[in-house]
Amino acid sequence: MMGAEAVTLIIRTLGESFALLVALRFLLQLAHADFYNPISQAVAKFTKAPLAPFQRLIPKIAGHDFSALVLAFVIKLATLVLLLLINDRTVGPLSVTLVAFISLLSMLLDIYFYAVIASVVISWVAPNSFHPAPQLISQLTEPLFKLARRVVPAIGGLDLSPILIFLVIQVVQLQLQRLLH
Repeated sequence: MMGAEAVTLIIRTLGESFALLVALRFLLQLAHADFYNPISQAVAKFTKAPLAPFQRLIPKIAGHDFSALVLAFVIKLATLVLLLLINDRTVGPLSVTLVAFISLLSMLLDIYFYAVIASVVISWVAPNSFHPAPQLISQLTEPLFKLARRVVPAIGGLDLSPILIFLVIQVVQLQLQRLLH
C-alpha cells in the first residue's frame, strides 16, 4: 500500500501539471498566440475535452474565453481539497478557495516570469529563431514587453523592460504570499 506521502506527491504533481497546462492555454489565448504553432496545438489537444463543458457554460467576456482560467482554478481547488483529505486536515471552505485562487495567480505570474527569462536568453542566443518554442514565448511575452516599454523606454539600445517586469512580478508575488500568512 502506498504511503500518504507518495499519494500526496502524485496528486500534487498531476494536479499542478494539468493546472499549468490549462493556465498556459488561457495565457496563449489572451496573447493571441499562433494557434497553428505545434506547441499551441498540443496544449489545445490536451485541454480540449475537460475544457469543453466549461466553454459551454461560461460566456466569452469582451471577446476573451475565460473558461480555461476557471478550469485551472477548479483544478487547483480540487487538488488542494484532495491533498487536505488525504492528509486528514480540515480547513474552512473560504480559506481553501482563497489559497487555490492565490495559488493560481502565483502560477500565472510564474509562467510569465520564466517566459520573460526565456525570451531574454533567446534574444541573446538565437534571435529571430524559427523554432516553434521561441516563437510562442515571444508571442506570449511581447504584450508585456510593449506595456513595460511605455514606462521604461530603451536606453542606448538597451531594453530594460524585462527588469521592470521582473520587479512587478516579484512585488505582486510578495503581496500574494503575505495574504497566505
